[in-house]
Amino acid sequence: MQILSPTILDSAGGRKGGTLAEMRPTKGEDVPPLAPGTADVLQAATRVLAGVALRSLDVLDSAVTLPQFRLLAVLAGPEPVPSGQAARALGLDPSTVTRLADRMVYAGHVTRGASPKHRGVVTLELTASGRDLVAAADAWRRHELARVMARLAAPEQAAVTAALGLLVAAAGDDYGVTASRPMPL
Repeated sequence: MQILSPTILDSAGGRKGGTLAEMRPTKGEDVPPLAPGTADVLQAATRVLAGVALRSLDVLDSAVTLPQFRLLAVLAGPEPVPSGQAARALGLDPSTVTRLADRMVYAGHVTRGASPKHRGVVTLELTASGRDLVAAADAWRRHELARVMARLAAPEQAAVTAALGLLVAAAGDDYGVTASRPMPL
């Protein structure tokens, strides 16, 4: 079985800024089929976790949209982030990140700066209100995940934690939208 990976294509079939998502096989990677029921369980877990992530935005009282929050999450580290790096982390065109940043600067959640190493590189950094939004969503997610996990006995909680830890490790550090930050969504 070959792994399929999404590729964004433009109308001419190139990768530049298109909107059509196409699944293409990853070359040279044969993968054995999953055991019966595995894909269904993983898909269900994905829906649960994505639901927790999406519902955490409700606690923000419509202060930001999902794409805007994703940008805030990418910027949640201690250092300013070059806008090009933010675009790569989000899988977006730099111009799209510029527009998202414009809205977040206007709302007071992000500031722009310049890299001390190269003044031509625009950096983005969360303001106190931006950090508060990310922290509020994170706190809600942690509470909601604790509520869901509380429905399981302690040994089951340990098993879920171990299994998900193995899945995260198998995916690798660079698999998610933001490899070094915990909240891409």
